Amino acid sequence: MTCASCGPWFPNFPSTNANYFLHTGLGLSGRPSAGAWVTYGLGSENENLPGFVVLNGGLTPPGGLDNFSSGFLPSAYQGSVFRPENPPVANINPTEAKASLQQRKLGLLEQLDQVSLEQLGHAEPVESAIANYELAFRMQSAVPELMDISGETETTRRMYGLESEYKPTQIFGTECLLARRLVERGVRFIELTCPQVGGDRWDQHGGLKSGHTNNARAVDQPIAALLKDLKGRGLLDETLVIWAGEFGRTPFSQGSDGRDHNPFGFTIWMAGGGVKGGVAYGATDEFGYKAVENRVEIYDLHATMLHLLGMNHEHLTFRFGGRDMRLTDVHGQVLHEVLV
Repeated sequence: MTCASCGPWFPNFPSTNANYFLHTGLGLSGRPSAGAWVTYGLGSENENLPGFVVLNGGLTPPGGLDNFSSGFLPSAYQGSVFRPENPPVANINPTEAKASLQQRKLGLLEQLDQVSLEQLGHAEPVESAIANYELAFRMQSAVPELMDISGETETTRRMYGLESEYKPTQIFGTECLLARRLVERGVRFIELTCPQVGGDRWDQHGGLKSGHTNNARAVDQPIAALLKDLKGRGLLDETLVIWAGEFGRTPFSQGSDGRDHNPFGFTIWMAGGGVKGGVAYGATDEFGYKAVENRVEIYDLHATMLHLLGMNHEHLTFRFGGRDMRLTDVHGQVLHEVLV
């Protein structure tokens, strides 16, 4: 299913601001990301893994980790960044010679945190720190099992491109396979970032043909494999897949062989999770420059995403700065036309 012609990014917004807008609903840092809002609203089905996981293939979006931040929400809801390799995160393997030594250290740490809580009263940073330490301890057994893909069939490995001659395809294929495994384990929100292909991530201000060709070569096969695999396992109907870049591209050239940012009209596609298949919603003008039909704002995308996950975007709020804040701020309409 294709959801076309999204906005509302503004002229001359740099990539950092655009990524903040896409991820958090505001073009400035400091707001909770969509993944944080989802885990805040739904919790997690797996107490041994984070509810929000970012699989970083090598290119963190401009704006850095603030794209995955919990903002003013409790820090337990921020994204946990994994690499698609073993080990995926630092310190996942204990350094202590005996498990009892680590347990004693963690026990002392918990006692110190409890003393701080008694002295400070309710202190969200301390409570989140305790929760994160406990989760990190449980992850030491859950994450190695997650990363062990030796039990996957050769057919599955080939389908995802893990044996491809093109290294970026292997990297993104591993991300997509791990995403499926995370879905199976009840992780609520998973984000994948692009691998390094020797150029930027779909942001070709120059060398557009080679850059877009390399990016497509890296992600097309793994994406198709993920959708096929989810459907074959009966998971696609309950899993919403969204693909987006930070901007569209202009229909006119930048330099001799590039395209500039286009905030006025571009495509984001969704699959599974209750959206109609084979539907294009919206259209740009005859030049492919500006959205002119069924214009969709990022707020509408977020509202629709939350609706498909069972949440009303107007009711998913958090009191901060004297008012009830939400992912869609004071905007957003659910796109019922694209829903099953």
